[in-house]
Amino acid sequence: MIRYALTRLALLLLGLFVASALIFVTLRVLPGDVAQLIAGVNSTPAQVAAIRERLGLDQPLPAQYAEWIGGVLRGDLGSSLLTGSTVASELAEKAEVTIPLGLMSLTIAIVLSVPLGVLSALRRGRADGTALNVGAQALAAVPVVWAGMMLVVVFAVWLGWLPAQGFPRAGWGDPGAAFRALLLPALTIGVVEGAMLLRFVRSATLQAVGQDYVRTAAAKGLTRTAALIRHGLPNVGLSVITVLGLQVAGIIVGAVVIEQLFTLPGIGRMLVADVGARDLPKVQGELLVLTGFVLIVGFVVDLVHRVIDPRQREAS
Repeated sequence: MIRYALTRLALLLLGLFVASALIFVTLRVLPGDVAQLIAGVNSTPAQVAAIRERLGLDQPLPAQYAEWIGGVLRGDLGSSLLTGSTVASELAEKAEVTIPLGLMSLTIAIVLSVPLGVLSALRRGRADGTALNVGAQALAAVPVVWAGMMLVVVFAVWLGWLPAQGFPRAGWGDPGAAFRALLLPALTIGVVEGAMLLRFVRSATLQAVGQDYVRTAAAKGLTRTAALIRHGLPNVGLSVITVLGLQVAGIIVGAVVIEQLFTLPGIGRMLVADVGARDLPKVQGELLVLTGFVLIVGFVVDLVHRVIDPRQREAS
């Protein structure tokens, strides 16, 4: 187990290194000159050149990358070219919105998809099971922006239960208001991602129902539902854990869009603004942290599978 964990950790670090290089190179080929943006429209070429030299933008790209990645290894993600604030401090501030939003979205997706997916599989061929399956397919095809707008119309405009936009100035100093501000965005992401997960849970459950060990348990006197719950759901859970790890990336992408729609001061909204402003150190720091988070989730999922699935240990 220790050897496997170290191997996966080495692959994680290699993946982060490759991702950092791709992020750095991709941002440098985008059109626009940040030095020109800082200097202003009426600046002279000498002023632009002076800013480029001060920021180190006149250095060769390998030298710029080495300086940046060296800072990352020391725990320094750099500073904003426009505001001078450190990337780490701004990420920590915005994470107070994005992390709770992601956790709430994931919780909603799991709570909706797992029991309804199992029920849809058990009721296959009946009206309610068919309705759940069709509804999940329809919701999975809905763009998250459209789903957010529809939920705003229902819960904010018609019913007036939840705020349509914004986040309280006091932040989590007013937990009730902060929770209400995130509930509608989290519901938007959670319903769409939950619909995708529901279809997978249904498919995995149907596959488990057809396994020999479930049929054997039913032959020994258990009902089909009891045999599935006792012997089939643990195997379904392993598959669901894998899909949840993959859906973390979907939740992050959804958060970028939803934070724009609901004007939430999170990492996603900050990232979009920084891309438009060509604030390269902030953008590359933000992308590296988000990429690292997705890779770490995959690393944890692999370790969890290794711990709880004896078949993987025996195979090794």
